[in-house]
Amino acid sequence: MRLSRFFVDTPLSLGQHQLPETQAHYIGRVLRHTAGDAVQLFDGSGQEYLGSLIEVGKKGVRVELRETFAGQAESPLRIHLGQGLSRGERMDWAIQKATELGASEISPIVSERCEVRLKDERADKRLAHWRQVAISASEQCGRSVLPVIHPPIALGEWLQRVEAQLKLVLHPVAEPLASHARPESLAFLIGPEGGLADAEVTQAQAAGFYAARLGPRVLRTETAPVAALAVVQHLWGDF
Repeated sequence: MRLSRFFVDTPLSLGQHQLPETQAHYIGRVLRHTAGDAVQLFDGSGQEYLGSLIEVGKKGVRVELRETFAGQAESPLRIHLGQGLSRGERMDWAIQKATELGASEISPIVSERCEVRLKDERADKRLAHWRQVAISASEQCGRSVLPVIHPPIALGEWLQRVEAQLKLVLHPVAEPLASHARPESLAFLIGPEGGLADAEVTQAQAAGFYAARLGPRVLRTETAPVAALAVVQHLWGDF
């Protein structure tokens, strides 16, 4: 039986802990774990903790952590994905898969052809949702450090702020991605459902981005980060 593994959004240490309400509800009410069940917890620091449940009740869940060890190493290639903001499950999919594929940071990008507009409370709710998508993906794939999910940002602002040794914008008419030398950090810009406008590609290039292509086929916005991150992890990361 696979050991249940959970992210806890508070610093962990050896000894007993009362789990936050969200984790307690999921462990006790959804998964129906009972006292004595073994669990593995992580807090995003890079450390993993092994222990067992000592109390599972209506008022909460307590766990005793008895062992700690270094978690899964992060990829040597730090990747900041600028992902064009798309609708519903497409954005969830992109964030989930980018997390599984080792992205360090993910920024939802608002560009000319975006069909989604988020403001104020709705934007806050989507950001919280995306962060939970990344947490669930990290729990599943074994990552011990969570990617940073940034609030949505306008393309021009992101282009000026993002820092990386190599900056790439995905474009169907460009040099092959593998033509670049190995970087230590990478910023990767991918357009929304309608793609980036030609002027936006030019704007990215003026900000130091190189146009790069993956192959002869035009990929959907939610497929492109999966293919792109898999390729760069194979070329320069830990695949």
